Amino acid sequence: MNFQELVSTIQIASNELQRSAAKAVNVHLTIRNWLVGFYIVEFEQKGEDRAEYGSNLLGRLSDEIKVKGLGTTNLKQCRQFYLMYPQMLASVSAEIIRILPKLIRQTLSDEFKLENYQISQSASDQLPIPDYKEDEAKRRVIINKMLTSVSFSHFVELIKISDELKRNFYELLTLKTTLSVKELKRQINSLTYERLGLSTNYEKAFSQISQKIRPEQNTDIIKSHYFFEFLNINQPELIEETEQEQALINHLQQFILELGNGFCFEARQKRLLIGDEYFFIDLVFYHRILKCHVLIDLKVEKASHEHIGQLKTYINYYKKNFVLETDNPPVGILLVTDQNTSLVEYAIADSDKDIFVSKYLLQLPSKKQLTEFLQNELREFL
Repeated sequence: MNFQELVSTIQIASNELQRSAAKAVNVHLTIRNWLVGFYIVEFEQKGEDRAEYGSNLLGRLSDEIKVKGLGTTNLKQCRQFYLMYPQMLASVSAEIIRILPKLIRQTLSDEFKLENYQISQSASDQLPIPDYKEDEAKRRVIINKMLTSVSFSHFVELIKISDELKRNFYELLTLKTTLSVKELKRQINSLTYERLGLSTNYEKAFSQISQKIRPEQNTDIIKSHYFFEFLNINQPELIEETEQEQALINHLQQFILELGNGFCFEARQKRLLIGDEYFFIDLVFYHRILKCHVLIDLKVEKASHEHIGQLKTYINYYKKNFVLETDNPPVGILLVTDQNTSLVEYAIADSDKDIFVSKYLLQLPSKKQLTEFLQNELREFL
């Protein structure tokens, strides 16, 4: 073995073991959330005092257990996860019996005949995209494969799909092409299932879709905030962002603060729970002169109506949940770039008074300043 072989061997071993460790955490997270859903449904059906808690069960439960990552919304997800994937125990029975032998034998063994759920791993090697309802045995094979290949963040997106056949399609698409969560969302939002159904050449259309998909990378496994909540550790900043975005936001934060004019740094990657989905605002400042929050969202891609609409959603959410009576409406700044061009857009919440708009633009960085900043930064990456 020469020196370069030594370097390569150590790197490969480290990468594979890191990936294996991340996968193990995700498997246990999925098992935990499925079990939580199971216990909640069991209580709702058989709990001696279930009527006492009624519709407020999940809120009361969240307050009592005080487990990070198991708030009311998370508990709803767990409940829905169990109801949509009741076969999950067939795939995880041996694992959870090993981890929680006493608890499982007391609460689950009678409900599920564990000895009847033996899954053949080799049977999952060939997974055809279904155009029919899967029989129970094949369904268990798919679930077993998903448990070891798919993160809980994938399941969060899948359980939003009420149509069973459509959900099965995206399950198999994820397994066959190793979709990242971001790519799975994109495929669902772009109506891939519906477009494929309209195709006259099913196999060719699916092949074309698969070729355009970027497979999930090892580092994608640990980007989910569910992962860090499960481990009870603080989330690293920008867990969803690329190296280029990290550098841009690092410098943008410093650039804004150096401008002065009353900017006070408040948050980075500010997490918002809107409905049952988490969103992240890149940078949040409070302007002590304007007495308003300034939300900055950066996209290293071309501008779209979706970006502007998303920023306006953040602004309205902030106005409803964070703005005090003495505050002015929040303002948003959208920075978009596709390497060679830059775009800066402002959005102001419910401000139809010209005086407010003029005052804001006087104190905030100008479009010219922000455009020059982006262009200078991007030259570092070209």
